[in-house]
Amino acid sequence: MDFDRQRIDALMREVLEFDEGVSDVLVTAGRPLQAEVNGELRTVALQDDPGVFGPADTKAFAVALMNGNRRWHRQLTGSGACDFSYSVAGRARFRVNIFKQRGTLAVIMRKLPTSVPTLELFGLPQVFADMAAENHGLVLVTGGTGTGKSNSLAALVDSINEKRAVHILTLEDPVEFAHRHKKGTVNQRELGLDFDTFASGLRAAFRQAPKVILVGEIRDRETMEIVLQAAGTGHLVLSTLHTTDAGTTINRILGLFDSSEERIVRMKLAESLRCIVSQRLLPDVNHERVAAFEILRSTLRIRELILNGESDEKTFYNVLAESGAHGMQTFDQHFFQLYEQGIVTEETALLSATDRALLKRMIDELKSARGQSVSDLVLEGLEEREDDDDLIGGIGR
Repeated sequence: MDFDRQRIDALMREVLEFDEGVSDVLVTAGRPLQAEVNGELRTVALQDDPGVFGPADTKAFAVALMNGNRRWHRQLTGSGACDFSYSVAGRARFRVNIFKQRGTLAVIMRKLPTSVPTLELFGLPQVFADMAAENHGLVLVTGGTGTGKSNSLAALVDSINEKRAVHILTLEDPVEFAHRHKKGTVNQRELGLDFDTFASGLRAAFRQAPKVILVGEIRDRETMEIVLQAAGTGHLVLSTLHTTDAGTTINRILGLFDSSEERIVRMKLAESLRCIVSQRLLPDVNHERVAAFEILRSTLRIRELILNGESDEKTFYNVLAESGAHGMQTFDQHFFQLYEQGIVTEETALLSATDRALLKRMIDELKSARGQSVSDLVLEGLEEREDDDDLIGGIGR
């Protein structure tokens, strides 16, 4: 099959008309073109149907998308993957990842909203408005791939831009949301086009007089070191890590450094950290997705825990669970709230839980208060499912 940008544009327009819930487009050898809709892959019926893609077809599709950009070709050849943005004029923008797999190329195209999200539109919790009001320090939004971190960070930047007359500088890979100047002034720089590494972009930022710096992702020790420096010298630094919860985030940061540096890093982190919000997406009872949040705020207990480390009695999970008065919560507490409100099922809540036994007790107490019967069948079913998964995984190894 032959592909050029014009044909890809036409295919993407058809994909966008296929279903308004399209979030990702997948092109991989041995499959027709697929789109993810509400978390499930579906084959897209196309007028100009390329059919099942072979290795040569996925390569042609990828090469057409890269459009002769030498940096992306070098990145793909050297590291096995490359990232960039792609636009269908007047319709949509995509974040593109091309990667090697089993000797062929595959393409994942994540649809980006055409408008910048807002805190109100996304119904984000009060902690985001509080983070937007911070004058300096480190704010982290964490979670796995596809949990909405980019949307939340964009909404956070928009809130600052809307309310504060400050210079906001973003370092992104790639630029996902195009922010207009509002009360603030926003300059957006893209990795590979405007700077070569996040560390070098951050160093240059000190000479560019920003009050707020967004770092698209903290990937290495050098970047984290400069982030802590910036957060400790009067800047508000917003960034993200691919971590599952607040405690894991703290430990991941500390793990970037040598043991000889741990004490000084703990001191810098305890001083500069303002908030960590971790996100997950769960299926709701309507087969759509709902966001759940774990929230850590900087308090005396949190700073002491960062400085001295966790113990059997004192963990980040326990402190968050006991600090609702300070606006903190664990994922399990939010899962319970979603179940209590009838937004997610008991099985969904328990399947996502950090401490499943604790969450089950909370749900059972709620059922008893409501006069409903209490059963261990759901929990037993989940345990059997995990046992089956472990068995299958063991056979595979």
